[in-house]
Amino acid sequence: MTSTFPAPNSQPHDLDGSEPWYLAYTKPRHEATAQFNLEQQAFEVYLPLFKKFKTSETGAVAIFEPMFPRYILFRPSRAGQSISVVRSTKGISNIVRFGFEPATLQHDLVQRIRQLEQERHQAPLQALSPLKSGQTVRLKHTALGDIEGLVQSVSCKRVAVLLEILGRPTLVQLQHHQIELHT
Repeated sequence: MTSTFPAPNSQPHDLDGSEPWYLAYTKPRHEATAQFNLEQQAFEVYLPLFKKFKTSETGAVAIFEPMFPRYILFRPSRAGQSISVVRSTKGISNIVRFGFEPATLQHDLVQRIRQLEQERHQAPLQALSPLKSGQTVRLKHTALGDIEGLVQSVSCKRVAVLLEILGRPTLVQLQHHQIELHT
């Protein structure tokens, strides 16, 4: 089952970049739990989220999932704050390490991840949709007997598909959930 997360705040925290980010490995599907509990312990936490669209009966709906499932970034919010308590934080499995040293990410890499995340969150369905002009799709409705067609255009609510109906090409407007890519 796909878990969804609320849309992130569009503005990341202002960071000075002096402290590296650490990486924690969470329990399966407990990224939000780990984030909440780390924040309760006064850690600065970043859970990159990935926007994608899920088709439903009412059309495409934006959902947000962890960009890196089972991983969360954190760093101390004050000088001298120990990261040793993170290991026993609810939702955390362990701290990612290379040998005896905790894995770290520098501020500039985290900023690039934030930028990618923000660009994807602002992207419309057309940019993120797996459906593109010229692709062959199949209608999902069983009464139509697996009719195939070519995608002509994609919008956030409809997909224009060229179908052959009664021997003539016909342009039909369909909702995203009504078609699937032909494999």
